[in-house]
Amino acid sequence: MARTISPLEPTEIKVKKNWCKACGICIALCPQQVLKADERGKVVVSYPEKCIGCGICETHCPDYAISVEVGSND
Repeated sequence: MARTISPLEPTEIKVKKNWCKACGICIALCPQQVLKADERGKVVVSYPEKCIGCGICETHCPDYAISVEVGSND
């Protein structure tokens, strides 16, 4: 289930590229179009400032290649 967070909470999306199989599920499901595909089709975070921290990419990734961390950007 997607999380609800304050838009003021910083988020960070971490991608384990070596785990990504370039399925594109996360890219297709991101409501803010934060994610894009690189030249090999693997996910990259193109617009991190647009991330709302919903976690849809993380929960739908079949390879556990994405994590969304909410709270501290120290």
